[in-house]
Amino acid sequence: MSTSGLKAISPVPTAADFLDIVLSRTQRKTPTVIHKNFKISRIRGFYMRKVKFTQDSFDEKLGAILSEFPMLDDLHPFLASLMNVLYDKNHYKLALGQLRTARHLIDHIAKDYVRLLKFGDSLYRCKQLKTAALGRMATVMRRQKDPLAYLEQVRQHISRLPAIDPNTRTLLICGYPNVGKSSFINKVTRADVDVQPYAFTTKSLFVGHLDYKYLRWQVIDTPGVLDHPLEEMNTIEMQSITALAHLKSCILYFMDLSEQCGFTVEAQCKLFHSIKPLFSGKPTILVINKIDVTRLEDLSPDNMALVQEIIDKEDVQCVQVSCYSEEGVMQLKNTACDALLAHRVETKLKGSKVNSIVNRVHVSVPTPRDDIERPPFIPDVVKEKRKNDENEPDKKKLLRDVEADQGGPGVYSINLKSNYLLANPEWKVDTMPEIMDGKNIADFIDPDIAEKLEALEREEAQLEAEGYYDTDEDMARDFYLFMFFQASDFDSEDERETIAMQKSLEHKIQSQSIKKAQKNQARLPRTAGLRTLSELTTSLKKAGYDPSSIQQRAEMLAKVQRAKRKRSEADTDAGMEVDNEGEIESDQEGHWMDVDDEETPNKRAKGNSGAVIMKNPRAPQSNRQLAGLRDEQQVSKAVKLRNLGQRRRNMLAKAGESDRAIRVKMPKHLFAGKRKAGKTDRR
Repeated sequence: MSTSGLKAISPVPTAADFLDIVLSRTQRKTPTVIHKNFKISRIRGFYMRKVKFTQDSFDEKLGAILSEFPMLDDLHPFLASLMNVLYDKNHYKLALGQLRTARHLIDHIAKDYVRLLKFGDSLYRCKQLKTAALGRMATVMRRQKDPLAYLEQVRQHISRLPAIDPNTRTLLICGYPNVGKSSFINKVTRADVDVQPYAFTTKSLFVGHLDYKYLRWQVIDTPGVLDHPLEEMNTIEMQSITALAHLKSCILYFMDLSEQCGFTVEAQCKLFHSIKPLFSGKPTILVINKIDVTRLEDLSPDNMALVQEIIDKEDVQCVQVSCYSEEGVMQLKNTACDALLAHRVETKLKGSKVNSIVNRVHVSVPTPRDDIERPPFIPDVVKEKRKNDENEPDKKKLLRDVEADQGGPGVYSINLKSNYLLANPEWKVDTMPEIMDGKNIADFIDPDIAEKLEALEREEAQLEAEGYYDTDEDMARDFYLFMFFQASDFDSEDERETIAMQKSLEHKIQSQSIKKAQKNQARLPRTAGLRTLSELTTSLKKAGYDPSSIQQRAEMLAKVQRAKRKRSEADTDAGMEVDNEGEIESDQEGHWMDVDDEETPNKRAKGNSGAVIMKNPRAPQSNRQLAGLRDEQQVSKAVKLRNLGQRRRNMLAKAGESDRAIRVKMPKHLFAGKRKAGKTDRR
């Protein structure tokens, strides 16, 4: 089990919140109405149910807390020791034990009061027993305020711990403070550990991950350790000691020969010998860091002898690195991973599990047939073949060289057509046709399309200059402007052109606004713009025309319309309708004209379908509802039978006769309080 499995613990409520949760749940999940007139067995069951439900709620919540927090005896030794260092094993077990005892006490309280409730002889006594039971349970839970607060703090801290797997491949970094441990883990993994130029920057375990030989590796950065007895170490140092003692890993002991960390080389060597028992059975690598400042060869003879004593020990390798210049960082990573892999394989071979596998593996070793030596044969051509030298003039040009010549990776695009096997090698550079819907697109491309378009544009410009697209209105406007300019007396030609441009712009803006305003307006009827006969004759005389014939025709049509209108009024008064009048009206409608001092004829209104709407439609001669009935008495009887047979419209949306509306908004029996027992005279 890793520390990631400890993070799925639910939040632990405080004692007050615990009581609110349980008691409010009891109030919501159990019945709330009881009367003293009920049977005593029913009253007892009502309050016994509340006590049992409260006890079950406490038991469920406390059981969830006790089951989610891990038992230290069931954890991996590393995790158990880490929790002991961080949270104090005795305090942790005591808090869980107090909650377990509280759950046991609540069970006994509920059991005792349920037994007493069986002998309750009234509602009041049962209620008092229920209150006492819930009160004693609440008192027990209030005493668990400190254990609950402690466990919540433990839960929050566990959720912030890094995910450490004690069983996976692990590189463990240790040493004095400020020797470059965090810098190394930042270089080889994606971890972001804070690095500062003072001691004890790292105060807890940090984890990073890297990939080597397609395997996932775990790198743990431990806080710095000082050289003093185990009993005097604080919590920060004890985390490192716990990891060194319990994790099967490769130990990387970092040393700073430049003594910039604040500790001498002699002190660092003494610390190595002090914690050497924790390295037993694990591959160990001595890492000489900060070689950009001081290398191993630069040490004094005394310090060199101390370091060489550690290096000469068995199973201790020495690697010099510089996290600042990254010299030797990758070499250290590879060396440590290879050493741990070899150690794990060796450990597995010594175990008993390998026997079951070795028994199923058979290695065949060939037996020599005679004493003749047969060395491997390598042809002389292969031996004499020269290596690919860049300075060789006749060197074969590789595809990599072509890529470098043509811009390098990201710029060079490989020619896939160069390997085509065609009858004619020149065909490789031909452009492939693009086929769409079974047709070649190149057949529909006009190579002279640009020249034709340019010629068309020149022709259009010439037509516009000649006034080919000018309308009659434009020509009339130009004519009026020309006449206006000829009649006016301007001081210069520039002033005339300026006035002409202003007039043209005003006319254009006015015409556009008129067109835009007319787009969303309703069409006017044909009679909206009619003029009288005198207005028409006057305008024609001013224009130089003789209007006598038009005036005679208009007077004749006016007489015809007047006679027709008189006939229609007579027919309307008589209640008659002539069918062919609509035809006459439709024939003559477009030719009549108003004559002076004459009212506009009274035209018939028409509907959307074109039919004539009568002003006074003819009323029916008889009532169809009374058809077939002898007299009024029979009519009333028929109406009654119809009403009985047909269902009236449900105007008030009632379900039936029993669906009665309460007209009184505040009836007394709902708002005057409860009646006492025996008073039923107001029912």
